[in-house]
Amino acid sequence: MSADIETIRGILVERKVIAVVGLSANWWRPSFFAAKYMQDHGYRIIPVNPNYEEILGETCYPSLEDIPKDVGVEIVDVFQKPEAAPAAAKSAVAIGAKVLWLQIGVINEEAKAIAEEGGLEVVVDRCVKIEHGRLLGGLNLFGVTTKVISAKRPRWLVY
Repeated sequence: MSADIETIRGILVERKVIAVVGLSANWWRPSFFAAKYMQDHGYRIIPVNPNYEEILGETCYPSLEDIPKDVGVEIVDVFQKPEAAPAAAKSAVAIGAKVLWLQIGVINEEAKAIAEEGGLEVVVDRCVKIEHGRLLGGLNLFGVTTKVISAKRPRWLVY
């Protein structure tokens, strides 16, 4: 079971430094889109991917352990296959992160248990960008913040 809504809201309000494991430099990849959104909303993004030197204007590190301690990573956001999640959880505990966030489709009970035993809060199978938009008013349509969550199409948009 993933964290409840109030826990997720608290994480997003209190924690502002996110290490994104598996962040791609390709703008069309979901990891880039989510990280860019969070960066644009005041979060510091720390890319973790051995294939790049820099992403989104930040130094990219090959692993969580390579991030300097003074960066103060608070959230470890995992954009990798579920099989890679336990290693990310162990690293998150080792670097003193506060939260392990497993993105949509990244479901791994072992990783969840490792993080919880290490004292981390855990969010599973949710997107940090979607949750931010949903819970903190970042949803928008054509660049206009609506602050409304609805599956119903607005009248002005109906053709």
